[in-house]
Amino acid sequence: MHCNTAMYFYKKETLKIYFIIILLAAFVAGCQQLDVYEKTIPFPKHEWAAAEKPTFNFTITDTAAHYNVFIVLRHGDAYHFNNLWMDITTIPPGDTVQTVRANLKLGDNQKWLGNTIDDIVEHRILINTNPLKFKAGNYKFMLQQVMRENPLQYVLNAGIRVEKVTP
Repeated sequence: MHCNTAMYFYKKETLKIYFIIILLAAFVAGCQQLDVYEKTIPFPKHEWAAAEKPTFNFTITDTAAHYNVFIVLRHGDAYHFNNLWMDITTIPPGDTVQTVRANLKLGDNQKWLGNTIDDIVEHRILINTNPLKFKAGNYKFMLQQVMRENPLQYVLNAGIRVEKVTP
């Protein structure tokens, strides 16, 4: 019986070591990209009126780095469309305002492309094709839905995420 107890503790300690190694590997893999900024604005009635323009401000200090910018969107499973047309306005420090119209693909006729939990779907959609270089200073992003349906039903929140890309 004493031998079985020793074997039990040996297996338990071995499992702990494997668990720690897996956690460290996940942590190192997760360190490939560093968040710089992420924020979403909720729509309390779960509808996004075209007049509502969520605005996001953040500061860039590391000009040697490259960045990816994502649109973060959460909607209900009852959302009526497979896409979302959006105007994305960027106001960089000291430069002119730039607005880009984007057609964000959210699903096809079979399934949503985002992560689904119960009846909520979350999307993180990369909006730049190559990592971007930003100059130092304060940036402002503004989002506006430009769909035919107004207000746009079953949209829970919208936002942006900026990640520093490490080589």
